[in-house]
Amino acid sequence: MSYKTNIEQQNLLNQFLKEHILSELSKKQMDKLYDFADLVVETKQFGNLISAKDSEKFLSRHIADSLVPYIYIVKNGNVILEQDEAAAIESMDPIGNSVSSRMTIGKKWADMGAGAGCPVFPLAIAMPEVQFYAVEPRHMRVEFMNYAKEKLGLKNLTVVGKRFETSGLTDLDFISCRALSTFENDWERAQPALKKGGLFVTLKSLNSISHLENDPAVNIWKYKLPNEEQDYALVTRGNK
Repeated sequence: MSYKTNIEQQNLLNQFLKEHILSELSKKQMDKLYDFADLVVETKQFGNLISAKDSEKFLSRHIADSLVPYIYIVKNGNVILEQDEAAAIESMDPIGNSVSSRMTIGKKWADMGAGAGCPVFPLAIAMPEVQFYAVEPRHMRVEFMNYAKEKLGLKNLTVVGKRFETSGLTDLDFISCRALSTFENDWERAQPALKKGGLFVTLKSLNSISHLENDPAVNIWKYKLPNEEQDYALVTRGNK
């Protein structure tokens, strides 16, 4: 069944978004999220991109999780920015856009180990004002992401078929990864390519980052996903 007609999964995703007071995604964007889910689940020429179990809950598990960094930015734009930087942006924008949207316009965001495209594809759909780089060394995953990019018409996303360390990407505003390695290892890989004031964003199980609870260098935002027993956390660290 296509996710365009899977009402149960659509409702779970929409409920998750509403619980976080998020109503900024348009119908066109939601349709692209459904299209991306169908591409991951139904496309077979690039190998099995997802397990059979997860293919049944791709919206509520993987798309919802992928949108957590976007939700965090929308809800915490003023917190992410230093107060003086937020005030400076405020003074330069007479139209009155949200701080979250102003802080991302024209920014560069790389996703390390992008795999089959989560979270970078949902984020690129949600934030068309950001230039995204999906960095992944595995050939078949790269081929799939290029295929999906063309199918979805994502002009703000570039697929980079290399390891992150050899990608040549530098001076990045945001770097993300999802359940790639330990927080410490991921941060060590990301930091050299982050610009000063840039933000590292990673999605982990809460259990795996419990040792960071009292680390003043990181910020932990806890959340739950629809119908999932496990607790999760978005962890951020700024590059001072």
